[in-house]
Amino acid sequence: MIGTPLKNSATRMMLLGSGELGKEVALEAQRLGIEVIAVDRYADAPAMQVAHRSHVIDMLDREQLDRVVRLENPSLIVPEIEAINTVYLLELEKEGFNVIPTARAANLTMNREGIRRLAAEELGLPTAAYRFATSMDEFREAVAAIGLPCVVKPIMSSSGKGQSVLRDAADLERCFKYAMEGARGASDKVIVEQFIPFDYEITLLTVRHAGGTSFCPPIGHRQIDGDYHESWQPTPMVPAVLAEAQRQAEAVTGALGGRGIFGVEFFVTGDKVWFSEVSPRPHDTGMVTMISQNLSEFELHVRAILGLPVPQVESLGCAASHVILSEGQAAEVAFEGVAKALEIPGSKLRLFGKPDTRKGRRMGVALAFGADCDEARQKAEQSAHCVGIVKR
Repeated sequence: MIGTPLKNSATRMMLLGSGELGKEVALEAQRLGIEVIAVDRYADAPAMQVAHRSHVIDMLDREQLDRVVRLENPSLIVPEIEAINTVYLLELEKEGFNVIPTARAANLTMNREGIRRLAAEELGLPTAAYRFATSMDEFREAVAAIGLPCVVKPIMSSSGKGQSVLRDAADLERCFKYAMEGARGASDKVIVEQFIPFDYEITLLTVRHAGGTSFCPPIGHRQIDGDYHESWQPTPMVPAVLAEAQRQAEAVTGALGGRGIFGVEFFVTGDKVWFSEVSPRPHDTGMVTMISQNLSEFELHVRAILGLPVPQVESLGCAASHVILSEGQAAEVAFEGVAKALEIPGSKLRLFGKPDTRKGRRMGVALAFGADCDEARQKAEQSAHCVGIVKR
């Protein structure tokens, strides 16, 4: 049963994190009559601009988080970013609050140590070899054990922050410091991972819903400095390799439990599939689904959360997404070249409405169809590069 927004019967969804992904979730929820409360650490975040109400708090602060939860008494608590006090979410779930997909999923996946131990040690999924370190001495030992090159990340971070590839022992101190500085929350540990020379990497959007578990067509993507830069769908995969990725995705999402969409990332080398990471929420690489599928990842997430039917996902053709990034810092911005970007056949734009910019901040995304994924990628990149960000 779904109530009426702003009435006593309302079904209230609280978004913890109100960026571009949260904005699309808010829009899909409102289409189904859900009352949306957007929460983030800064004012005028994208989802706040379309929500019924909003709150600006430090979501890592238990007292601030408790205050807004008690005030709003949401039917659904939907984490949309990593920087949340997930230990408190565990407490809320014990009280009877519905945390999406589960508080355990939010807690484990925020911490790379938790999810890596679950995947590799409990479920036996193939992963890169790894070690953890909390000091420079432990870091040296971990690198010696894993070998060079290796990947260094904070155990708690997002959007590639603090992530680097260590290729030379002379860069040990720099990489360790970079990882520690890029951490979110109270993280004081880094993970050192084996460098896998993969052929390609994918995101397999996996939906746990009332009718079972479903998969979207695999999404290929490219990262720069650990952050999503472009994605395309469907990426070609050998059927047996795709089946193995689906097996692993079902295993890890089943262990996390709950309903909703999960972004499960894999490295693929030949016929070998390596589990990388999982996010229990819509994934940035999945923004391509706003053009590539009959149901976007955001609509799938909301349907699954509400226990509504999730039909077979259908591809609408080869499509791609490409980010629009800011180059500097400004408190006031405007966009030029929008008309030129949309002159490209089969293209669409999403400008997120973020209130200010900083270097490398994601301000929008270009979407495009093509005869194949290569053409779609070219058109999405061309469209993205037409858009200029003007400081005001």
